[in-house]
Amino acid sequence: MPYDQLSAHTGAWTRRPTREVGLVFVETTAKGRRRPYHKQKLALILANQRQFALEQAARGVAIDYVMADTDYDVALAGPLARHGTLECQRPAERELRQTLAPLVAAGRIDEHPHEGWLTTRAHFEASHNGPPYRMDAFYRHVRRATGILMDGAKPAGGKWSFDAENRKAWKGTPPAPEPPTFVADDVTEEVGQLVRDRFADHPGRLDLAHLPATDADAAQLWQWARQSCLPQFGPYEDAMSVRSRGLFHTRIAPLLNLQRVLPLAVVRDVEALPIPLQSREGFIRQILGWREFVRHVHEATDGCRTGIGSEAIAGTTPLPAAYWGTVSGLTCLDRVVADVWEEGWSHHITRLMVLANLASLLEISPRELTDWFWVAFIDAFDWVVEPNVLGMGTYALGQMMTTKPYISGAAYIDRMSDYCGHCAFDPKTTCPVTPLYWAYLARHREALRDNIRVAMPLRSLDKRADARRQADARVFAVVSEALAEGRPVQPADVVRALAD
Repeated sequence: MPYDQLSAHTGAWTRRPTREVGLVFVETTAKGRRRPYHKQKLALILANQRQFALEQAARGVAIDYVMADTDYDVALAGPLARHGTLECQRPAERELRQTLAPLVAAGRIDEHPHEGWLTTRAHFEASHNGPPYRMDAFYRHVRRATGILMDGAKPAGGKWSFDAENRKAWKGTPPAPEPPTFVADDVTEEVGQLVRDRFADHPGRLDLAHLPATDADAAQLWQWARQSCLPQFGPYEDAMSVRSRGLFHTRIAPLLNLQRVLPLAVVRDVEALPIPLQSREGFIRQILGWREFVRHVHEATDGCRTGIGSEAIAGTTPLPAAYWGTVSGLTCLDRVVADVWEEGWSHHITRLMVLANLASLLEISPRELTDWFWVAFIDAFDWVVEPNVLGMGTYALGQMMTTKPYISGAAYIDRMSDYCGHCAFDPKTTCPVTPLYWAYLARHREALRDNIRVAMPLRSLDKRADARRQADARVFAVVSEALAEGRPVQPADVVRALAD
């Protein structure tokens, strides 16, 4: 059982008599040591794997639970000697597939299709004739093929997407729900102590009270999400606030990615909820559309290693200390980074329009940013983090899976959040994010010149006075230098750069 397939409802073993089934689990510190993973992420994976193994043992399933300090292929030597050929659903992570590939090739592991996905490779290929890949085409095809949110041959409500209606800023009402808490039993407490002892040098805060580990915890979180979040999810899914880290986001992705809740059950539940269609469609698009789409792209491109467009833009600046918690002076960045190290999570717009947007504007290495997301977020695995950060967040794959760079100036952040009201910079006059945006377009004008999605801002760039463009470049230099040196950006320095 891979660490991210913790479901008693998928796989050939679930269709066999319980007492004829044995499951092999590997818990190895080598996985945790591969990168400086957030403490909460390590605890989430280990606690859920242990709890799932115990849940299956209680059902009468035989369990062989291996503790190791080696990689998975070496750790499996004992179970292979004891049991012979093992069966395994195809791992979701490319990294684990590569580790197990020699055992699969030698016939020591019999690999079966992964039954936890909503869609197949056939769905993906039927919606595209090779790259570039587009989520919208895939999503429409899958909606038609599955009948989800369909009225006959037409989409429910007459539209495939209600995205245009889901862009409200949140002003404090309706009140955002508080995330649920969970009682950590002896098993979860033991995992917490293991993480404190063996991974004390890893970043992030460990918080067992907000760590769902058991099957009952997963059910509790999903019940809270349906009742407290989803009715208001759609209109406010793009909003950001210092008053609520998650607003109406369900926080279900970590458990989806471990298969503690299954995407098909989640989609069917949401489809049947008596809530506004814009919330149902907005949420289902995240699961049936984007989540399934990125995993197909990841596998079709060998982990985003092939098919990269010639117009791709990739910075080379090392990731600054601000992403590890050093104060940058920009409230939007500092707040989101603090949230991430507090709980290993933030919602998709803070990831895209703060963390990735600022990294793009500052020419930060997309690979370094991707690796940071991988270690910092509790729901990050290679199949989801690499296409999301390399493809959508930074445009490092060009138009392979997105049509344009997702960048913005201060106006977007000011419109969709209340961060600016807590910042030393004025979003309309002194905030460096806007000149950083124009400086980015100026640096990459040639690469973007044929992209119709950015034709309008490029025309505006061409009309921008030379003095303004020179000031933009100076602001880029000032901000880059400050963050590279690990010190906060000072308003006086930005004002001086704008005025020189």
